[in-house]
Amino acid sequence: MRLIFVYWAFEDQGSGLVIQGYCAAAKALGHEVAVYGRPKPKIPLNYSLDIDAADAVVFIFEWTTQMLGGDALDLLRLVNNIPRRRRVILDGDGNYNDMLHVGGDYNHRDAAEAQRWIAVCDSLSDKVCQPTLHPLRPNVRPFLFYSYNPAWERPFDGSPKEFSMIYVGHSKFRWHPMHAILRAIEPVRSQLGRIALLGYGWGALPAWAAPMQLEDAYYADVEYLRKLDVEILEPIPFEAVIDWMSKATLNPVITRPTFNALRLVTPRFFETPAASTLPVFRLDTDYVAEVYGGGGKELVLRDDGGNMFVDMMQRPARYNGLVRDIRHHLATHHNQMVRLKELIEIIES
Repeated sequence: MRLIFVYWAFEDQGSGLVIQGYCAAAKALGHEVAVYGRPKPKIPLNYSLDIDAADAVVFIFEWTTQMLGGDALDLLRLVNNIPRRRRVILDGDGNYNDMLHVGGDYNHRDAAEAQRWIAVCDSLSDKVCQPTLHPLRPNVRPFLFYSYNPAWERPFDGSPKEFSMIYVGHSKFRWHPMHAILRAIEPVRSQLGRIALLGYGWGALPAWAAPMQLEDAYYADVEYLRKLDVEILEPIPFEAVIDWMSKATLNPVITRPTFNALRLVTPRFFETPAASTLPVFRLDTDYVAEVYGGGGKELVLRDDGGNMFVDMMQRPARYNGLVRDIRHHLATHHNQMVRLKELIEIIES
């Protein structure tokens, strides 16, 4: 089967690494996955404009969808060539829901915006999927599109780390969960080395925040970060994410409040355990166990988070065993080859 993914790709944000993995998984299984569009040297994906050869189309809707204006003629070609029953929507941010506000985060600004999003999806396909096992709407299919690739795994070689902690990701609606991580670090800050945040919004608003009225979404307390001597580094290409995470002993796994409420998974949920690092989950315990298995609970941020961080710095080998168990669980239950087979079943249903 030849699948066309419609995706608004960026070099330093989004799901490029996951899509690369699907292209490789498809090739291994005798299929093909291509991203609709012309080649972009800085975004190395398998591009194609050959709609006639496509058996199905998957629209990957994330927040980047709203950053670039679509080509109406491209959309017309896609829907004219691919029958409705062979179109699938991956609603990555949980926007195919009524308006939801949680902890200062929201999926839509108002009910009218929510209804517009739902109407657009309904006009394209009857097969709407979300990366959660608990969709709110009865016509949404649970499908964890974001998934794990064992080829990403970096070995635990015991070499000294350049950083005590790194977080790779943007600040969009993530200040409150990040603040919880940093509050836990604050009492033991002198016992840790370098800490860095890589991504847009931590040190200053990204250029698009004001035009898109997203100033509140990218809020971060820059003075507090300076007080804790947290370094703000530039965003990195998606192909470098796992290697950068591997530069640190610890990497927090956090998510937006709405994502936590919907139990959505994101690419970082699966990229972090593949890095040569120790993930620290600032997520609900049941949420962690559902994705990572029972062993993941031991890496959930505790009330005495500072002592937990110090112990992880001093005894990384003990925690490496937990991460190996998590990797095995993810490779067994969330492997991209397994997910691609599920996607084809959805298409053919």
